[in-house]
Amino acid sequence: QEHLVESGGGSVQAGGSLTLSCAASGFTYTTYCMSWFRQAPGKEREGVASMYTDGGSIYVANSVKGRFTISHDNAKNTLYLQMNNLKPDDTAMYYCAAEHSCAYGVMDDYEYAHWGQGTQVTVSS
Repeated sequence: QEHLVESGGGSVQAGGSLTLSCAASGFTYTTYCMSWFRQAPGKEREGVASMYTDGGSIYVANSVKGRFTISHDNAKNTLYLQMNNLKPDDTAMYYCAAEHSCAYGVMDDYEYAHWGQGTQVTVSS
């Protein structure tokens, strides 16, 4: 049974940093696509970044490019999202998602069958 568990959210002031983690278990693919999405209150879910667990096809949305970094540790089966220079507009629930494959730069949430429970990020001005 595939399972994703996010952690690392919290409250920070603008300009601060946070690192989110997503621990994966039960996936049997040699490599698969893992992504970060976020959803702010009253807004649609937005794709933030994605990559394959073998390190390929790293994509970061323009809205966070230069501030957010996605990475994956195979030994720990864990996906990370390093978030620097956080802004109040980054406030959202952040979700980890996984699927066997994903198209580069196309972050449609309906394409993903596996989701974590989410972790809240709140950035104050």
